[in-house]
Amino acid sequence: MALVLFAVPLAIMVRSAFFTQERVELERAALAAALHVGPQFASGDQVELPATTVDNPVGVYDLKMRLRAGRGPGTADRVTQSAGRGAVADGQIGSDIVVAVPVTSGESIVGVVRASVADTVVWAHVILAWLVMTALAVTALIVAILVARRQARLLSEPLEALATVSRRVAEGDLAARAEPNVIPEIHQVALTHNAMVSRLTEMIDKERHFSADASHQLRTPLTGLQLGLDAALANPPADLRPVLLTAAQHVRELHQTVDEVLALARLGSDQWLVATPRPLGQLMDEVETRWHGTLAAQGRRLLVNVETDIEAIEVPGSLVTQMLNVLIDNALRHGRGAVTLTARETSGALAVDVGDEGSIVLDSAAVFDRGASGGDGQGIGLSLARSLAEASGGRLVLTRRSPATFTLLLPVDTSEAASPFGLADND
Repeated sequence: MALVLFAVPLAIMVRSAFFTQERVELERAALAAALHVGPQFASGDQVELPATTVDNPVGVYDLKMRLRAGRGPGTADRVTQSAGRGAVADGQIGSDIVVAVPVTSGESIVGVVRASVADTVVWAHVILAWLVMTALAVTALIVAILVARRQARLLSEPLEALATVSRRVAEGDLAARAEPNVIPEIHQVALTHNAMVSRLTEMIDKERHFSADASHQLRTPLTGLQLGLDAALANPPADLRPVLLTAAQHVRELHQTVDEVLALARLGSDQWLVATPRPLGQLMDEVETRWHGTLAAQGRRLLVNVETDIEAIEVPGSLVTQMLNVLIDNALRHGRGAVTLTARETSGALAVDVGDEGSIVLDSAAVFDRGASGGDGQGIGLSLARSLAEASGGRLVLTRRSPATFTLLLPVDTSEAASPFGLADND
C-alpha cells in the first residue's frame, strides 16, 4: 500500500522532470547556436553552427521561416513560427519535442533557432529511471516482508506456545506452565496464565484432599457402627437396647465428625484458628469417651492425663479434636498396647503427647508424607494432622520411634485463662 501511494506519484513526477529537463537542455542548445548568428544574417550572411548530436538537431530559420542552416524541416513548424514573434516557444510536433529561440539584432528579430529531440530518447531515460525505482521498490518490499515475517514470528510463536500450554492444561496437565517472554504484554499474559493455573491446581488439590481427608475421618465411626451392627446381626441378643445405644453413639460421632470437617472446610486453612474455642479438659474428656469403647473392643486401654492448671485453657475445638482423632486412630491401626494421651504445658506452649507401645517402621522424614503408610492404610491421617497443626501455628512432631510417641505443640499464653489463643466467643 505504501509503495502504491508513494511510487505512482513519484513516477509521474520523474517523467515530468525528465521532459522538463530535456526542454531546458534544448533551450540551452538553441541559445548557444543563436550566438553564432550575426547581424548580417537577414541580408544573407552564412551561419557556422557548433557541432550537435544526432539526437539534438539544431536549425536556423530566417524571417520567411525557411531553413537557412543546420538541420530541421525545410519550412518552419508552428513552434518555430511562434518564436518568430519574439518569445521563446516549445511544444510537441509529432514525435519530436521542439524548442525555438528568436535571434535579435539590436531591437529587431533577424531569425529563429530551432532545437529538437525525439521523445523516444526522453522516454528511454524515463523508463530506465522507472526500472531503477521498481528495483528499489521490490528490494524495499522484500526487506519489509522479511522484517514483517520476523516480527510476526516474534508475536505469534509465544502466543502459539501459550495456546499449547492452555491446551495441555485443558487436557488435565496441571503442571504445564507458560514460558516468560521478552515482549512485556505477552510476558504479563504468561504470568497471569501461570498464576491462574497455580490457583486452579491449588483449588483442585484442596478439593481432592478434602474428599480424601473427609473419607479418612469418617471411616472410623462408620467402621465401628458397621462392626456393631454386624455382630448384632450374627448373634442377635435378647435385648437390642445396648446395641441400639452403641449404634446411636457411633451415629452421633459420625455427625460430629461431619460437622467438624465441614466447619474446617468452610473456614479455610487461613482461618482455622477462629474455630469455636473449647476448654482443653472438656475436649480431652470427649476424646476419651469417643475412643474408650473402640480401643476396649480390641483389648487395649486408653489413658488420659491432663495437668490440672491447664484444663481451663481454651483451644480451637474442632481443630484439636480432628488432630487427636487422627493420632489415636493411627495408634489404633498401626500401634499396639495401651494408648496414652498426656496434656502438659512446656515453655509457653501447650503440648499433647499421643503414644502407644508399638514402634514406627517408616523413616522419620517420611512418616508425615502424604501416601506414606507403614501398614495397609492410605497414608492420609498423619499428613492431615500435620497440615492442621501447621495451619494453627503449631507443630506435630515424632518424639520417639519406640515406643511410638507423637507430640502436638500449640502456641498458648497460659497467663490468659479465658482465651489464650485470642479467639472470639463464636465462630
